[in-house]
Amino acid sequence: MSDLHSDISHDQNAVRRQKLAEMRAAGVDPFRASFTTTHFSAEALKAHVDGQDNAVSVAVAGRLVTIRDMGKSQFVKILDQQGQIQLYVKKDVIGDDAYAAFKKLDLGDILGAKGTLFKTKTGEVTVRVESYTLVAKALRPLPEKWHGLSDAEQVYRQRYLDLIVNAESRARLMLRSRVVSHIRRFLEAQQFIEVETPVLENTAGGAAARPFVTHHNALNVDFFLRIATELRLKRLLVGGFDRVFEIGRIFRNEGVSRKHNPEFTMLEVYQAYSDHRGMMTLIKDMLTTLIREVVRPADGSLKIKHAASGQEIDFGGEWREVNYKDLICTATGDPEWFARSKAEKIAGAEKLGLSIHPAWEEFEITNEIFSKKIEPTLIQPTFVLKLPKELCPLAKLNAEDPTVLDVFELTIGGMEVAPAYSEQNDPDVQRTMFESQAGEEKQNIDQDFLLALEHGMPPAGGMGVGIDRLCILLTGAESIRDVILFPQLRPGAV
Repeated sequence: MSDLHSDISHDQNAVRRQKLAEMRAAGVDPFRASFTTTHFSAEALKAHVDGQDNAVSVAVAGRLVTIRDMGKSQFVKILDQQGQIQLYVKKDVIGDDAYAAFKKLDLGDILGAKGTLFKTKTGEVTVRVESYTLVAKALRPLPEKWHGLSDAEQVYRQRYLDLIVNAESRARLMLRSRVVSHIRRFLEAQQFIEVETPVLENTAGGAAARPFVTHHNALNVDFFLRIATELRLKRLLVGGFDRVFEIGRIFRNEGVSRKHNPEFTMLEVYQAYSDHRGMMTLIKDMLTTLIREVVRPADGSLKIKHAASGQEIDFGGEWREVNYKDLICTATGDPEWFARSKAEKIAGAEKLGLSIHPAWEEFEITNEIFSKKIEPTLIQPTFVLKLPKELCPLAKLNAEDPTVLDVFELTIGGMEVAPAYSEQNDPDVQRTMFESQAGEEKQNIDQDFLLALEHGMPPAGGMGVGIDRLCILLTGAESIRDVILFPQLRPGAV
């Protein structure tokens, strides 16, 4: 922010403070006022009946965002949860004193207004104000739309200002709320039960990720912030909750990128007597109804624009199914890739321009090729099947090829949106896979989960859906930060 802009802002702050002092000296305290509304802005606009001006009375409230002074009258606009609505304030209607006070209002002030709806000569539905109430005085000016909030850091750090001045951000984050709400309704309609599981865990399980650690003072024990909800939800399958889901915050103490925030929202859903194929049907139905009923493309199709590539993603078209191994062999140009030595795989990956750490396991080298060279090219909905067994110890091994798993990764728009498994319910196989993954760190194995499996868990399909990534896809956002109301930032001055 320039020194000139800072000086102007400081002057405006002083003027607003002076106005507040004058109000209080006159016995008016705007922070103690209240107002009861009858309509949000969009509802009021729809309530007007053509040809019947002043027939509908409304009470609306919002933040003052536009002022057009006409002398003895003013056209202003207020912003509420649903958008903007115009108010027409006339001196002859509200009285001299009220009008004089109204003219002292500033952009950013929050007010309520009562009146009737009419349509202006330009065709805009407007409230003819009969009375108004100042309910909150803004002591700081709003940023200029194109100058005062152009710093990306400020957009995220002061999200409340972003929501006021940037309609695109408001729409994007409103859509996120509708997406989550729709998912809940969709699953509940199929008799899934929403549950809540602990955020603090004794053992960080359910995924391969670095956890955040915190200390419980009363118990004098360290806990982990959960990295997944999987192991808790599968305990509920053991307990007889056959269809469960949770939409919750997940915490992974890892890097920040365009597609990853250390704190993010995940849907995990588990269905007894199903498998990964059942999850295919579930996610396809969920996303197509989401496009149809929430995103609602203007042309009535199931197509949305993929911002990064400019391509159209067609959710109503074919959802491709392809094996992981086939994708790797095609990308490397080597049909015998999986029979190659580690040295040959390193050489092959480096030939593709990848940097490989010599300590990596062979499956990690292969998966680097998938992550960097294959996944970004999968724009249309694609189920990648039969992933290597080393990538997930919680899924069932494929009966025909025990080197791979009965799983899929649904990739859309060049990123993983939803992995799903045929869940491992053999306690002995599960213990072996846990121990193989843990190596010497056996203390990190969730022994209580294994105990639960020994009581019998029905066969099940399980799936995770990254809500933030899904919203990136559906809104065309450039970064995960754009679809999270308050993303993590380094501490800094506002």
